[in-house]
Amino acid sequence: MDTMDVESVDGLEVVTAAEEGSSASLSDSIDLDDIQKQEATKKFLEDVTRQHPELGPIPWTTGVKFLMARKFDVKRAIELYHAHQDTRTKEDLILIDPQEPRLRRELFTEKFTILASPDSSGASIALFTARRHRPYQTTHRDTLKGLVFQLDTALERVEAQRNGLVFIYDMTESKYNNFDYELSIKILNMLKGAYPARLKKVLIVTAPLWFKAPFKILRLFVREKLRDRVHTVNKEQLPIHIPLESLPRSLGGLAEVNHRDWLRHCLLTLSNLNMDPNCVETFFANATHDTAVINSPSPTGSENFTISDMESEDSHETVPEKHNNEDREKEVEVEKEDNLNKKMNGEGVIEDTPPCKRGSDTSPSQSGDQAHGNLPRKKRPSSNMYEDSIHMPEAGGMTVEELVKYVRQRRKNGLVAEYMSIKCEPPAGTFLEAKKKQNACRNRYTDVLCMDHSRVKLTRQSEDYINANFVDGYRQKNAYINTQGPLPKTFPDFWDMIWEESVVTIVMTTRTIERSRIKCGQYWPKEEETAEQYGDFVVINCGIEKTRDYTVTSLVLQNVGTGESREVTHLQFTSWPDYGVPRTAAAFLDFLFRVRQCQQDAMKRLSEVWTGHPLGPPIVVHCSAGIGRTGTFCTIDISIHRLADIGTVDVEKTVRRIRSQRAFSIQMPDQYVFSHLALLEHAQREGLIGDIDLEGFEERESESD
Repeated sequence: MDTMDVESVDGLEVVTAAEEGSSASLSDSIDLDDIQKQEATKKFLEDVTRQHPELGPIPWTTGVKFLMARKFDVKRAIELYHAHQDTRTKEDLILIDPQEPRLRRELFTEKFTILASPDSSGASIALFTARRHRPYQTTHRDTLKGLVFQLDTALERVEAQRNGLVFIYDMTESKYNNFDYELSIKILNMLKGAYPARLKKVLIVTAPLWFKAPFKILRLFVREKLRDRVHTVNKEQLPIHIPLESLPRSLGGLAEVNHRDWLRHCLLTLSNLNMDPNCVETFFANATHDTAVINSPSPTGSENFTISDMESEDSHETVPEKHNNEDREKEVEVEKEDNLNKKMNGEGVIEDTPPCKRGSDTSPSQSGDQAHGNLPRKKRPSSNMYEDSIHMPEAGGMTVEELVKYVRQRRKNGLVAEYMSIKCEPPAGTFLEAKKKQNACRNRYTDVLCMDHSRVKLTRQSEDYINANFVDGYRQKNAYINTQGPLPKTFPDFWDMIWEESVVTIVMTTRTIERSRIKCGQYWPKEEETAEQYGDFVVINCGIEKTRDYTVTSLVLQNVGTGESREVTHLQFTSWPDYGVPRTAAAFLDFLFRVRQCQQDAMKRLSEVWTGHPLGPPIVVHCSAGIGRTGTFCTIDISIHRLADIGTVDVEKTVRRIRSQRAFSIQMPDQYVFSHLALLEHAQREGLIGDIDLEGFEERESESD
């Protein structure tokens, strides 16, 4: 085995193998004595170093890899280098540490491996086994890291550099919930134009019927020149492309696949830890538990999801990616919240905290004003607190009767078209702070960011960023804080915001897990009479009230530094269906008015210490991204307040104004439609109108419409 030297390859923090001798010996082995190739390599290195002096000198071997991938066309090789750099930066693949627990688990799933023998042309063969990919157990970043770590090793072979790569996507016995469309696009984009290896062929093996539609879309992302190299084949057709002695037995071939031996080779070749054989064996020993977790069946016969997976949750999905996951067809409904309820050896629980009894009126250690932590008398704008809101009494809008007529005339298609015109409008602000590199990890979705002018700023920390925006209510400035579902790494920031903004009511409109996908971290203690510590705060669960459609949890928030405590009510709406919106608004309206009642009760307790708006401090509202269900909640609440005050509503204008403070609020057309129907149902319940005939509401208008 070759010795190891730590180098900066492509300006990234990875480790490369030092071949016997120097880079010159490698250049000799690939026939770089040819003057033209030598000159091309020199020019490549000079141009890249000139363009990126901060990266330092680029190794000769790196230049050769990129040039070979583009047949020593310097211009194209430099373009490939830049695309490669951009991809690794965008997908956070800069530092690849195989000993990081999440990546180690990913490597031991055996979903991706490099076969021992090349094809007949000498190209390396990469195998991705789809049935071993479980999207809800990992992230795109970790999956891509596992691929890149192994591909980098394969590309150390001069034959692989010269002869390229064959990618086999084995869909044998895979199900729809093994397929991740967005991840497939990322892998294909990387291999076709952002990785220093020639992609010779993509073989999709035993594709099921449901894959036909996604495959047609995937082909649109493939350059025309490469399109002819993408094949869907069955096992019997594979030997046409790959010799039997190179194919694994699982695909009808003769080769044995030993993934552990391959990983051992990877560790000794490209490890950024410069491992010796003893360290490698320790690596495998540490992975024993991971393998057991990955491969053990759950009681329901589905794949396990562990506490450690949730605690390491780090989603960098985008909104389109989230839609793809939410629209995933159901094959088996898997309920995984029970696993998340398990304790992690008691970590984070304050053992000596006296338990709170359900219905207690005080905190465990304090009562009266002290129990509320002497809520700060927050500085308010000098102008009238009512007049500051962007939602004020005004002419226009519709009465309830006019709204009924409008909904009947427009019907669902018309309301959807109205929403689409709103959706096409660009955001009314910038996202500079949210896009800063140090803040990227604090965003659940990479394209759901908070606008600068309305963002909540943390003042107790050196970094003030949190993915949250102030949103006005009806005649109330900053009535809401609309935010994303907290990530484990942002739990302390979330509770810091709750403390700083004197929040007493938290509204959660999603479950922590829906259809086996993490929607939000478990940022509060879920069991009664338990406590968890998040940064400078201890949160104590003092009681839970469950109804059919929502759960109300009484929490006490203790500031570890000052010893102060405050009461906070957490309300979680649990009846939003897996797909679409609630069939009727009754349960949602009940929940909304329960939220209002909890806020009013808190104001009664705080009457002597709260000097702000009579309706109290901001209500924190969140779902997963903090724009869809969250925006729907605020739209309906604001509209009901306006209806009670001046007898009119204007849903379209209300949504536009909410979006001016929290970009992209009301995420889907059905949520916009639901807001109208919820207002009509509320009006019925209030006796403002009688029964409504909406026959034909959901019918299509006509082909021309």
